Amino acid sequence: MSRLTQAERKDITRAAARWLALLDAEDCSEADRARLAQWRNRSSEHEQAWQRALQLRQRFAVLPSALSLAALDRPDLGRRVAVKRVLGVGALLPAAWLVGRQLPVQEWTADVHTATGEQQRMPLTQGVELQLNTGSAVNLDLAARRLMLVRGEVALYAAAREPLSVILPQGVLTLREAEVCVRRYDDHCRVAVARGRVQLAAGGGASELLDGGQQVSVTATGLSDWASYDPTLPDWRNGVLLADNQPLGDFLRELRRYRPGVLRWDPALERLRVTGSFRVDDTDQVLALLAASLPLNVQTRTRYWVSLEPRKKNA
Repeated sequence: MSRLTQAERKDITRAAARWLALLDAEDCSEADRARLAQWRNRSSEHEQAWQRALQLRQRFAVLPSALSLAALDRPDLGRRVAVKRVLGVGALLPAAWLVGRQLPVQEWTADVHTATGEQQRMPLTQGVELQLNTGSAVNLDLAARRLMLVRGEVALYAAAREPLSVILPQGVLTLREAEVCVRRYDDHCRVAVARGRVQLAAGGGASELLDGGQQVSVTATGLSDWASYDPTLPDWRNGVLLADNQPLGDFLRELRRYRPGVLRWDPALERLRVTGSFRVDDTDQVLALLAASLPLNVQTRTRYWVSLEPRKKNA
């Protein structure tokens, strides 16, 4: 892990944001590009920050295209002004998000992280393996055998004598010999134990042992929503989404986690049912399969702006 202080990391983050905005500006010169290359080559931390900035820009790739489409019908002068403003927004918004509260710095400067649609599996420490799902981030303190879930979803496979602690916003999960999935939501975390036993200490002083086959939500006030382990939920570990007569709206909300850009659908499609096994590494193919099996059409404005609409019946 880097020996940089948090303040130094933030400074590099802000610098990457400024370089990103400059690169997308209309007046970016070859000299500017050369200076950017020098900055990137100065250290591995600079290059990592730049790559993370590019990943972030990908999330906003839809914005200039979508806004410029709305300007195409304007007179030439008005169109040029509108497009110039759009390009300005496209350059500045990612930079603002990099250093603003909408995407805290700790999420994309975490020790380990994945972009949208990316998954990663790695040995963590003696007897423990970590797997990150799409759009996830963790901070590590291996000396203390501690992991903090910053964002997203992880799976842990442990067969160790020494306990490993997983720090959640609402509590602490401790495991030795167990297999567990943990997903962070806005106001709670969901802990699902596939095998073994884990200790879960939550807000309000609640502390429980969870056995394999159990799952529970962890909130600021305690533990709730106890349920049996759903064996289809963690299939993301094998790059698969399983649906068994699932409402299409619920399926699409899950699929959207693996797809950069905008995915929208007509509310009339919410209650359609979908069954099948779908690879998350090709979401375009998943949408094509849905269109082939359900009464819907896929409307693609750009790779990053897709809408699903009910298929019109022939007159």
